[in-house]
Amino acid sequence: MVSILFIVGAAVGLALFLAIALLPALLYGGYAGVMLAGGIFGTPVAPTFAVQALIIFGMVMGVTGVGALFAVGGAVAGAAVGVLAETPAKKAAVATKA
Repeated sequence: MVSILFIVGAAVGLALFLAIALLPALLYGGYAGVMLAGGIFGTPVAPTFAVQALIIFGMVMGVTGVGALFAVGGAVAGAAVGVLAETPAKKAAVATKA
């Protein structure tokens, strides 16, 4: 039961990520990419291929990192719900056998 809720929790975490955090992750990842490009190529940043690649890299890393955070958090919450839901059922099963 815990493993099923673990997967359900991860799916709920990813759905929450898509609903709540996708756009901010893109925004802050892009900002990190601009800061990285500014540090490497100097400011003001010219729209060259390398600069655009660094900005897209930052956006992808931001989305990947925040998405993983939401998935792991959802999986942990799902596992916690599974453990908490199983405990009373196990106690009741042990009490009826005795």
